[in-house]
Amino acid sequence: MGDPVCEVQSDKSSVVIYTPLSGVVRQLMYKPGDVAHKGKPLVMIDVEDEGTVQVDQGAQEDHAHTSPSPSPTPAASDSERSAAQSASLSHDNVLTTPAVRRIARENSIDLRTVVGTGRDGRVLKEDVLKLVEGGLTAPSPPPPQVKYTPPPPPQPSSPTPSTGGDRVVPLKGFKAVMVRTMTASGRVPQFGYSDEVEVSRLVELQGVLKAELGRKGIKFSYMPIFVKALSLALLQYPILNSHVDEACTTITHKSCHNIGIAMDTPEGLIVPNIKGVEQKSVLEIAVDLNRLQELGLKGQLLPSDITGGTFSLSNIGNVGGTYLRPLLLPPEVAIGGLGKIQVLPRFDENGNVTKAHVVRVNWSADHRVIDGATVARFSNVWKSFVNNPATMIVNMM
Repeated sequence: MGDPVCEVQSDKSSVVIYTPLSGVVRQLMYKPGDVAHKGKPLVMIDVEDEGTVQVDQGAQEDHAHTSPSPSPTPAASDSERSAAQSASLSHDNVLTTPAVRRIARENSIDLRTVVGTGRDGRVLKEDVLKLVEGGLTAPSPPPPQVKYTPPPPPQPSSPTPSTGGDRVVPLKGFKAVMVRTMTASGRVPQFGYSDEVEVSRLVELQGVLKAELGRKGIKFSYMPIFVKALSLALLQYPILNSHVDEACTTITHKSCHNIGIAMDTPEGLIVPNIKGVEQKSVLEIAVDLNRLQELGLKGQLLPSDITGGTFSLSNIGNVGGTYLRPLLLPPEVAIGGLGKIQVLPRFDENGNVTKAHVVRVNWSADHRVIDGATVARFSNVWKSFVNNPATMIVNMM
């Protein structure tokens, strides 16, 4: 009981399904690579004193409401035990829980004759108790002979030669979402705007905050500062924090700044978002970012973590890149991309060559509703905050 049966990956999240029963797995209903359908059995489990039970997502939900309670059972003869197992096997096509099967068996009720009132015709505990309390029992036809056929033993896999043939891999889960999103993005006319930002003071501040918060067990990177600066700039240019409908007939100015952060995970590219950045401090943003990164690496992000984004930010710098052209994530109308921070020679105000920390930023926007001048002014505001983080404090007061 409580052992993981499988990991179910939908378009937006991954969920581990656990077995609600103790027993032995007798049959797998799917082979590796098959697509399992909701409500269909995943495995057949032999449960002690319960026969063979189907485990599926729907059964787990019902089992959470009605759990079987143990009761003493007298020892049965071999013939009685064999008959009980055959009867249980014959009822496998009836959607119900082990507790309901036990009540029906104790009262000689054939579950196949009970009209289920639960979802998808599932027989509930109340359905059986109505027959028991009314003194009615349904006739039990003789159980059919059920022959258990064990699955074939796994065949040893032959080694794949180094010059093997092509391999076809279906696109599922997050990769399928990326296909749909990028296909929609390709239908939007986009323009790009690039600039470079001198961030030497930001590098100094981040070093102090990283050391201080590290003593409290909080990982701190440049991204929380970039995200907060982005939110402060969006307050001055709210049209960039908008959604446009598919037909591009209306644009919705979003009240919350739900900033999506592109992440590279074992499952592919995902973009969870930090909710309500306009109301959060840099520290709160860092905590949320760490949580999303941990869940993303484990494949445990929830649909609420991935949906509802209003503006996205991609950071290729942690991989090592300098330049990139980010693509929109419809229905959002703008996205930003950051490269790595480099140490480069630059002229100071006195004309002297000095060492400077520089980062390249690249913006993409929906040219149907956003013009280049708006993005340039927005970028200058964001640039001023990142260049001199002290100005962010004034704007957050």
